[in-house]
Amino acid sequence: MKTLQNLIGGVWEDSRGGAFHEVVDPATEEVAARCPSGSPEDVRLAVDAAVAAQPAWAALPVAERVARLTRWADAVAEHAAELAEIECREMGKPVALGTGFIGGAAQLLKAAAAEALDYPFEETVAAPDGSSTTILRKPLGAAAVIVPWNFPVPMTLGAIGPLLAAGDTVVIKPSERSPMSAVRLLELADLPPGVVNLVHGDSRAGVPLVADERIGLVHFTGSVEAGRQVGRESGALLHRSILELGGKDPVVVDAGVDPAATAAAVAFGAFANSGQICTSMERIYVHQDVAEEFIDALVDIAGTYALGDGRDATTVLGPLVDQRQRDLVERHVADAVERGATVRTGGRAPGGTGFFYPATVLTGVDDSMLVMTEETFGPLAPVMVVPSFEDGLAKAAKTRFGLAATVYTDDPEHMAAAHRIPAGVVWVNQWQGGGPERLYEPAGDSGMGATGSRAAYDAATRPVSVHTAPAAGA
Repeated sequence: MKTLQNLIGGVWEDSRGGAFHEVVDPATEEVAARCPSGSPEDVRLAVDAAVAAQPAWAALPVAERVARLTRWADAVAEHAAELAEIECREMGKPVALGTGFIGGAAQLLKAAAAEALDYPFEETVAAPDGSSTTILRKPLGAAAVIVPWNFPVPMTLGAIGPLLAAGDTVVIKPSERSPMSAVRLLELADLPPGVVNLVHGDSRAGVPLVADERIGLVHFTGSVEAGRQVGRESGALLHRSILELGGKDPVVVDAGVDPAATAAAVAFGAFANSGQICTSMERIYVHQDVAEEFIDALVDIAGTYALGDGRDATTVLGPLVDQRQRDLVERHVADAVERGATVRTGGRAPGGTGFFYPATVLTGVDDSMLVMTEETFGPLAPVMVVPSFEDGLAKAAKTRFGLAATVYTDDPEHMAAAHRIPAGVVWVNQWQGGGPERLYEPAGDSGMGATGSRAAYDAATRPVSVHTAPAAGA
């Protein structure tokens, strides 16, 4: 059994801490690796390396930094299937699905890095009196990137591109539940020692990393509770944090759409990666005029989502990440049924090995149920029938979360009204639509800090204005 190592200053080395935990394959329940649980000493050394490497990295021409990141992105794309197989072993995502997401993330890394070539790191504004003001956007220094377990490779690549292209260095802490793919990802990188560092562990690594006064920015993706703690710690240090936290993303299905085609799209949005996506569709509001056909089609499609080990090409639905996650899903379903919901398909974990749970459709749900109010992160599609599009829109907006939302409609006025849902991203007729141009900030309990496109560079740099007046007597 392999014991994972930290990457510090370009050297793979054992953890200084004495605590370790096992990473378990969720399909087989076999131990896949032994992972350090983290220590303050590991963190201190990683931050030391990032701080020491940062001046030389920032001194490189922007084009050279971008070229290095582009080569890394190409290597990731070449090894996408290998990385996806590792993600499958550590958190269950089907290899075919993971390969597609990782390949897309590699292309987005290239696009995000390329934006540095046009970003105004230095611009001068002349005044009529002969003076000028030069605005310099300087890197923050060392940044921390704390990555969730559900998309370890794509989420890492999505966070680090602008940071590294802007001249910052990084300490990455992957989730203790899915750390193996991060190791292989960094083995593929060809960057100067210390520019990217990797430290393993749970809160025993995360807490001291966030609390290190040399970390200028924390990019955190995870739970609301942990995000609040990160925000408090960063705020106390007067440092920045970008927080992408929980979600309870709604879907509004309008009258006039094709019920079967829309049900197929919603099934993918609710069940892909076993519902373990930050922007999974977790609340579905369907217009009464198409409700019966939509629900029947959704139930039929859910039945085609074959459970199995993600390394099997026939598998559509892999396992949940672990028993703890499956227990949460089962609790949400049980609560809904106790309060009057009907299970139309699924709703019961299969016997045998692995943390599997079937694609599940619930009807007769209401806002008293956990499945409509709390993040589930499982393959559940709770459907509420609404009398009008406006009612669906109002219910979609009634939440403490605000990560993303999706609307399906053929009505131009309703398309325009979709933005009234308070979310960072609103998709109309295409879940996960858009590309590198996306710019957003989560609303409510889903987090804070704008990201994407130019906003990511704004977050990764600190603007400095230098005003120069003509010399006296000139």
